[in-house]
Amino acid sequence: MTNQVYHGLEGILAGESAICKVDHESGGLSYRGYAIEDLAAEATFEEVVYLLLMGTLPDPPHFLDFQNELVSSRAIPSHLFDVLQDIPTTVNRMDALRTAVSYLGMEDPDLGLNTHAANLRKAIRLTAQMPSLLAALNVYKKEDNNVSPQSAQSHAAHLLAILSTEKPDAFSVKALNTALILYAEHEFNASTFAARVTASSLSDMHSAIVSGIGTLKGPLHGGANEAVMEMLIEVDKIGDVRQYLRGKFANKERIMGFGHRVLKKEDPRSLIIQRYAKALGERKNQTKWYDYSLQIENIMREEKGFYPNLDFYSATVFFLLGLPVSLYTPLFVCSRVAGWTAHVIEQHDQNRLIRPRCRYTGKQHLRFVPLSERDAN
Repeated sequence: MTNQVYHGLEGILAGESAICKVDHESGGLSYRGYAIEDLAAEATFEEVVYLLLMGTLPDPPHFLDFQNELVSSRAIPSHLFDVLQDIPTTVNRMDALRTAVSYLGMEDPDLGLNTHAANLRKAIRLTAQMPSLLAALNVYKKEDNNVSPQSAQSHAAHLLAILSTEKPDAFSVKALNTALILYAEHEFNASTFAARVTASSLSDMHSAIVSGIGTLKGPLHGGANEAVMEMLIEVDKIGDVRQYLRGKFANKERIMGFGHRVLKKEDPRSLIIQRYAKALGERKNQTKWYDYSLQIENIMREEKGFYPNLDFYSATVFFLLGLPVSLYTPLFVCSRVAGWTAHVIEQHDQNRLIRPRCRYTGKQHLRFVPLSERDAN
């Protein structure tokens, strides 16, 4: 056994998966062999969920059945909806969402079953139920949400109907559909790996997803999109991007939405979502958010050599879609739950307990002194 330590497991191959490939050299990204550029341009989020869970793209009859199953699975227990509505608005929405998923796990029809078929049913239910959980947690529309969970709308259209402060049009639905596809999966990222570690102990699907949510909450992973929008709002108050960044650089503060642990060059997802940030700004006559973002990107490239990741331009897209900033990371969950559940299924299907080692750096060979003989200090 080697004694070399790879901090943060950087560069370590910790397992095998047939779900997603991230090419750190070319920057390419594919789900089950399909390039992200093709999926973002041509597919619906529902097709991508099917692909991740089933391993293939659906034919029309199977897709119709799958869509119907997703729609029929959207509802959450009314008593859980009431509980979530009563959570104070000061509570982080990710904390509330984590609790909600744990609650769903206690009442899931397949409670106690980790078979492939049971996990697949749980995965479909969880993906379908996420918008309903966000609807309950949306502090801006608590008294104005009459959209039925069983509405035949697509996943993206349904999310906009229950969360947005604006009436969505077809382009807005396309923009959110694309964002959901881009966020759906990204190999052994921190939250996915956390979910797989939990699943590797043969814990259940919901427990694994709770682990994923807890990990995604961190600003170095999923919380970055909210931080980016807060940054853009601060820039707008100052009115000078370069002045804002100079202050950040002087204080050695991190600029959120830049850099990636694996992708050292451009993130292909960022290039895709950037186009929607620009187009939405032009359509809604609110181009300043994209303009600020583009200036920040140019300065970060020139002075720091950093490229934007998916979260950077997604913040502008979500904002222009009328989505509450407090729900940006939960929206990430609405998408990534498809990837998480696919990984939990794969982990359970070919399980081996994930148990790495660490190098001990503490004291050794200390002599135990009985309590009565220890000096007070």
